[in-house]
Amino acid sequence: MHRDAGSVRLTARGIKLVEAARQVLRSTETFWEVADRRDLITDRLRLGVTELIACTWLHAFLRRFRAAYPSVSVELEVGLSAAISKQFAAGDIDLALQPEPFPPKAGETLALGVYEYVWVASPDYFREFGVPHVLGDILRSSVLMHAKHTVASSELAKQAQARNLPCNHIVYSSSLASCVQMAVDGMGAALLPAALVNEHVNASTLIAMNSDWYPKPLKFFARFNQDKASRFVEAAAAFAGEEAERHGQLCDIDHK
Repeated sequence: MHRDAGSVRLTARGIKLVEAARQVLRSTETFWEVADRRDLITDRLRLGVTELIACTWLHAFLRRFRAAYPSVSVELEVGLSAAISKQFAAGDIDLALQPEPFPPKAGETLALGVYEYVWVASPDYFREFGVPHVLGDILRSSVLMHAKHTVASSELAKQAQARNLPCNHIVYSSSLASCVQMAVDGMGAALLPAALVNEHVNASTLIAMNSDWYPKPLKFFARFNQDKASRFVEAAAAFAGEEAERHGQLCDIDHK
């Protein structure tokens, strides 16, 4: 390695040695997989997810991964997509489960599905404010939604400005789970991913309502660096894809 003031850099030979070491580790993983002894693979998976995943199918994914790789520990980071992108770029996360947008050509991507938004409110909301039909009706009272700098929040602000509608009733929260609970408690209408409120809608503690405007759906992906990641990281991405699809099928069943 080259050691300069305040930094350490790999030499040309060091770069080759690191790649050779990665190939040895991958070959070791392959050996244990062929031997059907994934339990002997000891490592860690640094996982970054957004709250929508954490509140829906994350636990099913973690159980699936633990069953396949019982000796691989999981370090979990739940946060906003922008923060996860920064950690992924810095090499602090092995697998990111997040929506677009993120930097292009930044690792391998596996599509996890599309998540539509829905407007919901408690039954008390309709008794107090009536049934809204357009965005202007909804913005006359409190609106609960995700953090101010998220894509959906920015789209709502732009749409309100284009229609000359007030934004002073919008309540932003960094916690989607808190938005759901506040909506259930009758503190306002909420603009949230449908997957997050399906159970409440099915139980009638929240009611979906029509509007003439919705944000663009969230397109989720699993992201990992195939050149540097261990084989179990790629396997984890595949598990995520299967669990996301299974959860989507369950949601479809719930709505029938």
